[in-house]
Amino acid sequence: MNIFLSYIVLGLSLSAPVGPVNAAQIDKGIKNGFWHAWIFGLGAMAADGLYMILIYFGLSQFLTAPFVKTFLWLFGFFVLTYTGVETLKNIREAMNVRSGKGKPAFYKTFGAGFFISLSNPLSILFWLGIYGSILAKTAESFDANQLLIYSSGILLGILIWDFCMAVAASTFRNLLHEKALRWLTGAAGVSLIVFGFYFGWQGIQMLIS
Repeated sequence: MNIFLSYIVLGLSLSAPVGPVNAAQIDKGIKNGFWHAWIFGLGAMAADGLYMILIYFGLSQFLTAPFVKTFLWLFGFFVLTYTGVETLKNIREAMNVRSGKGKPAFYKTFGAGFFISLSNPLSILFWLGIYGSILAKTAESFDANQLLIYSSGILLGILIWDFCMAVAASTFRNLLHEKALRWLTGAAGVSLIVFGFYFGWQGIQMLIS
């Protein structure tokens, strides 16, 4: 049980650093409330789970191929920059966030979370560097069933973090003044654009090299 709890803590630790997924989830929660922020987080977690499965079945070489990494850096640039620009363009909608009008369908919110996380090359670095090494170490002492159980502990930690982020974002939505909400929305949009340009720069460097 102590080992399982340590994997839950690991999942929380992997989710906690500020990144494009957290910024976009806060933006979703401010604009559309708890459920959209929560479902966005589930979409992001689905992408994390996909990377975990690929690494679990030994496809890490595919993920580290130069072509794949370059594609993901540039795809991440497009997704994050586009999302950030759209967030800034529609920033005045924060004035009406409590009206409940114009909310996207849940499947679109889920898809947005999935693709933003999937197009985040930092996710690959996390899962290859951390989950890959843990998987190799754990495989020395435990069988495949136990590996799956402990891997589910990581996902549970991510799930708990996503829930907390959704609660925090919806709390901001309900308690903060509309001007503060617009500032938060703007900060989220700018952070997405910054991450997008960082991804684009990394992709260009890989193309040049």
